[in-house]
Amino acid sequence: MQSEKRLDVGVIGVGSMGHHHARVYESLPRANLVGVFDLDEERATAVARDHETSAMGLDSLLAAVDAVSIAVPTSAHYDVLTRCLDASVAALVEKPIVGDLETGEKLREKAIATDVPLQVGHIERFNPVVTTLEELLENFSVISLASQRLGPPPNTQIDDSAVLDLMIHDIDVVLSLLDEIPSTIKGTGVRKNHHASALLEFDSDVMASLTASHRTQRKVRTLEITADEGLIVADYMNQSIEIHRRSVPEYVEQNGAVRFRHESTIERLHIPSEEPLRNELESFLNAVVANELPEVTVDDGLIALEVAKRVERHGAGAQPSGEESSESQRSERDSAMGRGEIGLINDQWSRGGE
Repeated sequence: MQSEKRLDVGVIGVGSMGHHHARVYESLPRANLVGVFDLDEERATAVARDHETSAMGLDSLLAAVDAVSIAVPTSAHYDVLTRCLDASVAALVEKPIVGDLETGEKLREKAIATDVPLQVGHIERFNPVVTTLEELLENFSVISLASQRLGPPPNTQIDDSAVLDLMIHDIDVVLSLLDEIPSTIKGTGVRKNHHASALLEFDSDVMASLTASHRTQRKVRTLEITADEGLIVADYMNQSIEIHRRSVPEYVEQNGAVRFRHESTIERLHIPSEEPLRNELESFLNAVVANELPEVTVDDGLIALEVAKRVERHGAGAQPSGEESSESQRSERDSAMGRGEIGLINDQWSRGGE
């Protein structure tokens, strides 16, 4: 039976996402919310008051806790994470793990050297829709996946493109569900990649098409999976899954007129109503207590980042043809590794391991 040890925890950055981390930590039996930190002292004080904890300086917070959530701008991730590693404080950092792959390799090396648990905040892994899909797909022969993660322009300033802010979630989900990395990556984007699409091809003869947008005046979070056995339609926001099977086309005569129709069987699965963030933070704390690899590792975060960066380059016009073959990937990786950068999409690593 797993230990019920409580951990002293904190939150670094209590803006639009960080204050939700504080809210959930306050409710978790395994967590003792010691304090929060934010460069905006008024905001830190307000969040601390709301959740009956303390606003603290960063050094003081790290000296007082076992684990933290980091919800600061991506550009600050590396500096904050290295301070956590130096203080032997486990950390869950919001995605993307860092802003570039060279920095990611430095972070990975430091994490291995210090042996401090780090988890990357790919929150959809903990959505009950995705955990249900993981079990469901064991009985399906997948042909393709198509995701849409769309929404209007954010209320707050976001430096990341729609690829790094939104699509990276779907990249991580697809790679996790398939347990495979893409052999070919294609992409296109407009408005500085604030509306972008990607096509990933896999050696298993599966493809995935992903679309993300900061310019769509309706919020959409869906994943459709085409398989030999049927069509699976998943909605992350509604936490629903439908399976469409046995679609039968036929012509029907009615009142002297002939009409064409399709009939199919639709199964609606029961999905438990759970908050993904709560599941994520519980999983993180359990991994820290058990001294185990977290559900979403540094490697997972960096592989998703590498794919996203390739898509971004295509969207910015770096590849006029819009395509990277596996051969060109291999050549680029060899060159990148010679420059001391990172190249995770290769045959030496399996997903999820370090």
